Amino acid sequence: MFWRGVWGYLPANIVQGVVGFLAIVVFTRLLSPEDFGRYALAFSVVTLVHVAVFTWLEAAMARFWAAQKTAEDIAAHFAGLYRTAFVLAALYLPAVAVLLWLLPFDPAFRLTLGVGLFGAPVRCLSKLAQERFRAAGEVAKAAGLDIFIAIGGLIIGVGFALSGAGGAAPLAGLALAPLAALPFILPGELKQARRGVVDTTRLRAYAVYGYPIAASLALAVVLASTDRFLLAAFMDTAAVGAYHAGYSIANRTLDVLFIWLGAAGTPALVMALERGGRERLVAAAREQAQTLILIGLPACVGVALVARPLAQFMIGEHLRDAATLITPWIALSALLSGMTVYYFHQAFTLSRKTGLLLAAMAVPALANVVLNVALIPRFGVLGAAWATAASFGLGLIASWAMGRRVMPLPVPWETLIRCGIASAVMAVAVRSLPTIGGFPELMLDASVGAVVYAAVVLTLNAAGVRDLARRLIAQRRGALA
Repeated sequence: MFWRGVWGYLPANIVQGVVGFLAIVVFTRLLSPEDFGRYALAFSVVTLVHVAVFTWLEAAMARFWAAQKTAEDIAAHFAGLYRTAFVLAALYLPAVAVLLWLLPFDPAFRLTLGVGLFGAPVRCLSKLAQERFRAAGEVAKAAGLDIFIAIGGLIIGVGFALSGAGGAAPLAGLALAPLAALPFILPGELKQARRGVVDTTRLRAYAVYGYPIAASLALAVVLASTDRFLLAAFMDTAAVGAYHAGYSIANRTLDVLFIWLGAAGTPALVMALERGGRERLVAAAREQAQTLILIGLPACVGVALVARPLAQFMIGEHLRDAATLITPWIALSALLSGMTVYYFHQAFTLSRKTGLLLAAMAVPALANVVLNVALIPRFGVLGAAWATAASFGLGLIASWAMGRRVMPLPVPWETLIRCGIASAVMAVAVRSLPTIGGFPELMLDASVGAVVYAAVVLTLNAAGVRDLARRLIAQRRGALA
């Protein structure tokens, strides 16, 4: 199931990556540093609110779909989640309207924040459907929805930016693209809930499972966004915009990879545990950990190596210098965050001990606040990047240590060492290349680095890639015979 998902979600994640990079290229040029900073701040608030209100429903859909045994159970599962989502939306929307009216924001930020907040219920409904597709192994549907929302969101956002909507433009795309998708996906999902009975005991169990996940994700948002608010407090929104631009190019590169692998990996682990027991889970987890390291580690090192030409190519001139400065540190943060969220956190969700997940996330979230307060006044955006990397490192250690108590997951140290050697050789090769600047240098560094890394990995047989290649070749020959 894991590899079927990996290959099935690959097109969607390629599109996600391209769209994400295009968004950085376009919006850092169409928006002023101040507007880009308002967007960054509003996006953090919107993400936090969405997590606090709706994410527990999405987590329950992802975790409990496979556990439903009968048609009546499935109908009750859908009825409970979707009807609760509509009730929450009915309470949420007027509350947001009142708060936006009462809070003393400047008009530009109020508009930006309002557009993002009002889109949250729509995103929840589309996310519920997508999580169901993933849990059921309907890869094409889940990937197609991802592609539609990514491309539609960019087109709509660019249109609003060209019309002068400022920082609200990207958030308008994030709200309206899922809305356009709902007529195609929601009727089929609601049909499955039509004969279901809302079971309060079932919902209580979902809440007990999902709310700690939501709270831990809220802490993750705090961990990822505290730096922006403190930069705004100690400096200004233009500094926030510059920091967010650099953060985006580094984090987005690795985030796309981890989301891709996680979309396939999480349902596969749930299915392995529910239908194969502990032994099957360990085998599946080891395979996934090896894959995450094999792909994630060189991506982190590669982004750090090409920080300067990447910023020259992708980011507007007025935001470029700060982005170059922080990109290597944010790449490290993204690697640590990806391994934590998409691997070590699985111990808590698989064991349903999600309260420990909240405790594990509290450690880096608190550390991030302390480190940012200490470092930003003296070192500015670079201090924020240092604080982020250190906090995610603490988060990984805390999650690994706590997760071992409830659902020990294997750590493939041999794969880590071999991929580390390959990444080091790649770094030496890339550093020896000429400095020509911009897109040509980016392509030269990336292509040479990829070839060198692949050659060393094959030589060392890291993560068993040479063995896998031999099996695939043998299968291909057998099919042609």
